[in-house]
Amino acid sequence: MQRCLILAQLGAGSVAPNPLVGAVLVYKDVIIGEGYHQIYGEAHAEVNCINSVCENNKWKIEKSTLYVSLEPCAHYGKTPPCVEFILQYKIPHVVIGCSDSFEKVNGVGIETLLKAGVKVEQDILEYECRNINKHFFVFHEKKRPYIILKWAQTKDGFIANKNSSPIKISNDYTNKIAHKLRSECAAILVGKNTILYDNPSLTTRLWKGKNPVRIVIDEILSLDNSFKIFNDEAKTIIINRKKNEVVGSNVFYKVEMQTSIVNGVVECLNKLHLSSVIIEGGAKTIQHFVEANLWDEGFVITNETLVLKTGISSPKLKNEVLLHTKTIFSDSIKIYKQNNNEFL
Repeated sequence: MQRCLILAQLGAGSVAPNPLVGAVLVYKDVIIGEGYHQIYGEAHAEVNCINSVCENNKWKIEKSTLYVSLEPCAHYGKTPPCVEFILQYKIPHVVIGCSDSFEKVNGVGIETLLKAGVKVEQDILEYECRNINKHFFVFHEKKRPYIILKWAQTKDGFIANKNSSPIKISNDYTNKIAHKLRSECAAILVGKNTILYDNPSLTTRLWKGKNPVRIVIDEILSLDNSFKIFNDEAKTIIINRKKNEVVGSNVFYKVEMQTSIVNGVVECLNKLHLSSVIIEGGAKTIQHFVEANLWDEGFVITNETLVLKTGISSPKLKNEVLLHTKTIFSDSIKIYKQNNNEFL
């Protein structure tokens, strides 16, 4: 199962909104096949694993044990059900890391295998198997996206100059790590002022991976299309109070006045099946999510050599638990979790 988890993570950034899944086929304590879910809409881990078995070992499949980090699907989606493929090859024993809480699976895969006479063992390294798919499980079990709050700050706790003009805080190495994190999220969100003062691209240009959907909170639609977020590099959603409209790759999503913007963002992400979002600014936007108790993970970069003395103060987390700290030259990266986050 540890090997399944290693394989599963090779699909990071390429399979959302599907989960990361790895599979290993074992005959008499020897691995004869491996696979993982590589690209959304294409073959799942179990299929890739079984198909990887060389021709000389095909006869061993029906005498082997299949290890898979997540319950095999039992429904038709972009691909046929994996349980049918497993039964087709007469695999007698399946070991499952954790069950799949997606409503179209949720125990049906396991039940189908059992009814067919397959020996099933489950909940092997369950915590680890759920942890690598925390975005997926929060989305389906809590009915909201997994929310990461991320910012860079000076040693004395500022994220920008007093006039809101941007300053270079994090170094080139931590910037790449931040872009890797972007590539693993379905969406990235900022407030209007971040666009006005920084004019960011909000892409993964420093890391190989797909761009997240860009989301901007602009309640009165004050931004014009000259900003980088309105180019064709990625889809952009503008959360606002005025209109619902689609213009090219830009989507205007209206939030009614009686609904808070924070709840409107969650509502929008749910409707568009975006299972995770990284919120990168500004300080007020991040703080709104903290105050609403709507966050799961904090990713805070601090330049330990840069002192600004005055400026825009960084956000302040609440109910946080520090998980670990990593130092990369001038910068420290601290990872926090929300106190009730069961996945970290």
